[in-house]
Amino acid sequence: MSRRILIVGGGIGGLTAALALRRAGFEPVVFEQAHALQPVGAGIQLSPNATRALIQLGYGAGLRAIASSPQALEARSWRSGRRIFSTPLGERCLEAYGAPYYHVHRADLHALLSQALGPEGLRLSARCTGFAEEGDGVRVEFEDGSSEWGDLLIGADGIRSITRTVAFGPEQPRFSGNVAFRAVIPARSVEGLPLERNTTAWWGPGKHFVHYFISGGSQLNCIAVVPSRTWSVESWSTEGTREELLAEFEGWHPLVQAVIRATGRVFKWALYDRDPLPRWSLGRVTLLGDAAHPMLPFQAQGAAQAIEDAMVLASCLSRHAEQPRVALEAYERIRKPRTSRIQEISRHNAQLFHLARQPRVLLRDTQLRFLNRHRSEKLARRMDWLFAHDPLAVAEPSTGLGA
Repeated sequence: MSRRILIVGGGIGGLTAALALRRAGFEPVVFEQAHALQPVGAGIQLSPNATRALIQLGYGAGLRAIASSPQALEARSWRSGRRIFSTPLGERCLEAYGAPYYHVHRADLHALLSQALGPEGLRLSARCTGFAEEGDGVRVEFEDGSSEWGDLLIGADGIRSITRTVAFGPEQPRFSGNVAFRAVIPARSVEGLPLERNTTAWWGPGKHFVHYFISGGSQLNCIAVVPSRTWSVESWSTEGTREELLAEFEGWHPLVQAVIRATGRVFKWALYDRDPLPRWSLGRVTLLGDAAHPMLPFQAQGAAQAIEDAMVLASCLSRHAEQPRVALEAYERIRKPRTSRIQEISRHNAQLFHLARQPRVLLRDTQLRFLNRHRSEKLARRMDWLFAHDPLAVAEPSTGLGA
């Protein structure tokens, strides 16, 4: 094939796919519906399985410059602040997995990747409306009446993917009953608070609150998930209020309330749950990232799995450049079991984090405190299957993608 690959969606997954494909000798073009690349979003967690892939692509130094490195992942009791468990990250991730654990601002990572791709590989104001296979390729239609032809189409267009809808029909997501709030606070606004460089989750009855530093430590990212029966808008751009968030966490530990009082703009969005798709590919069209496997945020793997997808897809296409359908079958066969497992774990964690009945809360906390005190290494190693994963090695080590 001529090696021209169209990617709909210029988010983290789409940009990483373009960079991995270009490194493998393809000619990717990313089509993004936004009119300009603006700094949007909030903090994201990049576990070693994701940072390893970005380092393999050659962006280790750039990533390090925008990141904050947490020393531990910890959970604390909502009212007393007593630690439930603490798992080391920092140096342990480097020693155990050979790659760091980072917190970054989504906009910082997006800027790093888009600058690496360059303007020649990115088309803005390009809203996809449909596609059709044509000859030995795919023609993509856009809202302005234009169209583009390529050998393959990758739908990296997010949780409300047009590519997925056209290929497989409309979906029926389920409202999870939870709403997430997010806020990014300048670090200077919380200077007097005893905040450690950790991923800290406060677990309370039916809800939880998470905070960690991003942007090299210059900002604090906050995410709160609370139950709701009325709010059901699945949009990152809907504004909430500090007062609304503070009311949700009335009676919680003073540190949680102090962090909330330091917030400025607060956004909220309803969390929808989706079952794993039966398939991702149709002919010369495939899906990637949230378009393929939208997942609840309770495993902090959304961005990481999109990055893994990108690396494996580029590898499969490199190995089967003259058999694109074979490449897409291999990609889906490799990736789907892992992402489906993470989707299910994220769903389970939603229940684990939000226990409300006191006997179950006591059992959960007692078990985790026991493991933390007497089986700390076992507790830390429970993430080996996730963090030690090398998507490039799993797909094929000799693709020319390595750094």
